[in-house]
Amino acid sequence: MGVKHFRIDDPDSFDLDKIDPGDTSGGPASKEEARAESEAMHQRLADLQELLFAGHEQKVLIILQGMDTSGKDGVVRHVMRGISPGAVQVISFKKPTSTELDHDYLWRVHPHVPGKGDIVFFNRSHYEDVLIVRVHDLVPAEQWKKRYDQINDFERMLAENGVTILKFFLHISRDEQRERLQARLDDPTKRWKFQHGDLEERKLWDEYQKAYQDALCKTSKKWAPWYVIPANRKWFRDYVIADVIIKTLEKLDMKWPEPDLSQEKID
Repeated sequence: MGVKHFRIDDPDSFDLDKIDPGDTSGGPASKEEARAESEAMHQRLADLQELLFAGHEQKVLIILQGMDTSGKDGVVRHVMRGISPGAVQVISFKKPTSTELDHDYLWRVHPHVPGKGDIVFFNRSHYEDVLIVRVHDLVPAEQWKKRYDQINDFERMLAENGVTILKFFLHISRDEQRERLQARLDDPTKRWKFQHGDLEERKLWDEYQKAYQDALCKTSKKWAPWYVIPANRKWFRDYVIADVIIKTLEKLDMKWPEPDLSQEKID
């Protein structure tokens, strides 16, 4: 699969409305075919993660954004299945605390970027500060508009200091979201996930799409590209993201560390 199919390489011409959330082209022909390939992909990802951890040089930050029910938790659960939890962290950014609000909006983000040998997932991220704050008018427009350049500068600084950044927007349709929200209500084991606030956010669908359009266009850079992943089909979403992560890790200059062989015989 060519990962460029989903990467925003030309932000000036990108149009989110033209991306089909149900698109499954460029990947496996069916869910069954994706499952057949997934075991080998999981093993390859596990091997690359172990090499990353052992080499203790590279750092990988994976950012997941998307509308409610788009599958951010599911991506972490399925894509990273079988990966050692010791070197993979998942950070979920919720509503800022009063202490966090006393600082600049990136203050709470920076401490969680990956160290050497680590993979860190951001389940939502600093992009909420050009999304939800815009849609809900939480800060003046002249303030959040400056943040696109600030985020680009922040991510470029990370990249120049050895952090590989992958950003995935999980793109679902409004109809698909309705079905997933209804499924939460219908299934007693998933009902706990449902919140009435989800319905209020759903009313703002068009405003969020406009906010994402701007965020994706203004912050997809060569040092931190955005991938728009058609996510109506969960199996396809997970396959594509795993494929992108694997191909990215394979391109890193990772080597096994030289062992200390001063005592080759174990007494």
